[in-house]
Amino acid sequence: MRSIKAIFTKQATDFLKSPMALVMFLVFPAVAFIMTNFIDVEDVPPNMFVTMMAAIFAGMGLITVVSDAISEDLERKRLRFLVIAGVKPYQYLIGTGGFFLIAGTVTAIVFALIGYFNIEETGKFLVIMITGLAASVLLGATIGIYSKNRQIATSMCMPAALIVGFVPMLANFNETIERFAGVLYTQQINVIVNDFSVNLWRPLLVIAANIAVLTVLFIVAYKKKGLKG
Repeated sequence: MRSIKAIFTKQATDFLKSPMALVMFLVFPAVAFIMTNFIDVEDVPPNMFVTMMAAIFAGMGLITVVSDAISEDLERKRLRFLVIAGVKPYQYLIGTGGFFLIAGTVTAIVFALIGYFNIEETGKFLVIMITGLAASVLLGATIGIYSKNRQIATSMCMPAALIVGFVPMLANFNETIERFAGVLYTQQINVIVNDFSVNLWRPLLVIAANIAVLTVLFIVAYKKKGLKG
């Protein structure tokens, strides 16, 4: 537990020192706020921009930040020293993933406030966002440990982030893309926010299936690459 806490604190410190990481957690809610309150478009659902930006953040933003943090530690050989010091790989991952999941949850709360959701809607939105964020942490961690350095992590992140981040946004305008997007965990944020009367269980099952697949991919990447750098 002490090791997890130390890793969590380290990631929090590194995060606060990284302007680019901070921007990822601020720019998407800011864009959602501006577009929701200052752009008047006919026949557009009131929370559409919140939905789009939340899905993009849960996909593109968090994946990029997590993979960058882990690949940077690998590149700088920090994990090798942690392993020598007795820190287990799973402790590192829990500490790192836990920090970014909490940071992402704070951003999700900001999205909920921008959307002016009622209590029930806020509860559904946060449940679906937090589970989606957990999937993104797994995907980002998988890319991070599979990369030799930050440049490779960035190049691997872009196609993954574009798919899970932007496809749900495009699904709002195209039925064919919407059908394809239904298998993505980020699309389930769209499903719930666009219609809070929808039963929460089906979106959660889709996200659970995503998490299961991503867990397998993470295990494969971990067995191949490890965390020693």
